[in-house]
Amino acid sequence: MSDIPLRIALLTVSDTRDPKSDLTAPAVKVCIQESFSNEQKVEFQYDIVRDEKSDIVEKLRNFSKTADVILTLGGTGFGSRDVTPEATLEVIERRCSGLEVALHTRSLEETPMAALSRAVAGIYGNTLIVNFPGSPKAVPTYWKVLKPILPHGVKLLRGNDVTEDHAKLQGK
Repeated sequence: MSDIPLRIALLTVSDTRDPKSDLTAPAVKVCIQESFSNEQKVEFQYDIVRDEKSDIVEKLRNFSKTADVILTLGGTGFGSRDVTPEATLEVIERRCSGLEVALHTRSLEETPMAALSRAVAGIYGNTLIVNFPGSPKAVPTYWKVLKPILPHGVKLLRGNDVTEDHAKLQGK
């Protein structure tokens, strides 16, 4: 992808988790590290915030100053305290509806419960923000969708030349 490290922020959204009981962020980190172990250096940031819209919004804006990608973990369901999508929508400037459809479609192949997800994805400045479910079991499903498109997406957000990528995609 690049000599520049891929900067990924993991934001767990939960009223009940702390760093010791958070199983989702470590699961995401393992998926990412295994995916990019040889081809791309990855730098991580991590935090946990309560299911409070204002707290989530503040953290998304702060993380976006230094992260290429922010993955929120949790708060995407039907629960009255699940406000991660609303916070994300308040922050993002452009919605990534194709990515949302791809994530939801792949998840529905795994479980009908995926229909209860309200996860969104979008762009704020030069940062991609994607809502992941809070379940560690769902992480590989979401990651399978995101992993192949992430390098190209980050190049575009960074303003890098993608001519070579486009030529490869077109078989040239």
